[in-house]
Amino acid sequence: MEQIWEVSQREFVYVWYYFTVQLRQIALYYVLGIVLGSVISVFVKDKIHGLFRSMGDKRLGVLGVIPASILGIASPLCMYGTIPLAASFSKSGIRDDWLAAFMMSSILLNPQLIIYSTALGPTALTVRIVSCFICGCVAGILIRVFYKGKPFFDFTGFDEPHNHDTDPNLFLRLLKNIGRNIKATGFWFLVGVLLSALFQRYVPADQFAALFGEANEGFGVLMAATIGVPLYACGGGTIPLIREWLYSGMSMGSAAAFMLTGPSTKITNLGALKIVLGVKRFLLYLAFVMLFSFATGMVVNLIL
Repeated sequence: MEQIWEVSQREFVYVWYYFTVQLRQIALYYVLGIVLGSVISVFVKDKIHGLFRSMGDKRLGVLGVIPASILGIASPLCMYGTIPLAASFSKSGIRDDWLAAFMMSSILLNPQLIIYSTALGPTALTVRIVSCFICGCVAGILIRVFYKGKPFFDFTGFDEPHNHDTDPNLFLRLLKNIGRNIKATGFWFLVGVLLSALFQRYVPADQFAALFGEANEGFGVLMAATIGVPLYACGGGTIPLIREWLYSGMSMGSAAAFMLTGPSTKITNLGALKIVLGVKRFLLYLAFVMLFSFATGMVVNLIL
């Protein structure tokens, strides 16, 4: 019994060491992401959404998916905040293909997550931004081609989104937004750091590289796209884990696939999308996400 206790203590020390090392390496990115995300939410969010709403007066055609996808990435809202907003956009005349591009890219990325992702290095950051932008554009184009003249979304019953940033004191408004951000992401961020510490301690790097590395790229990309479905809980929480995976030999394509399927199949996002899509279009959405993620991973591995 005493020997078991000594082994447990030793393993705790090892895991705690890896945890503190990972936390020191990633914490600054998390703090910067929280602050930037709150600043955009408080001071810039309405301007971003106003720009998208103004697109309803322009005849951009299929090219409208490009600014729609960019503005979706710039929007700081989560999916439950985006859907009521999208409902108001739809009422003001924004087309479904533009809405699809905006919502798809908004699911995948936001300014806060961009700052988090700088911890992964410039290559991974670029891959993430470009792949999310293209995913939004492709989603919009597919809706335009296959649902032209037919509604894709059903926003029945959705009202204008509730705005939490109403304190007349701008400084207090910002602090409250930062507090909500920390409350929403802080726990999952620490869970991600803990998982990366456990991974570093107990998973042999050579075996991991053999599964997800470039030598096994096709299967590795498919596996990464698949595990993104159950494993993803919060964008900030997965950054420490992805960072450790890349260091241990994961190919950039596998990482790209995980970063696409994770947020797009996050359980809260799926619950919100199921409401406005219905069963058939919801299944089409899942198929699109998996196919696009796998294809992106393979292309990224081919290029890099």
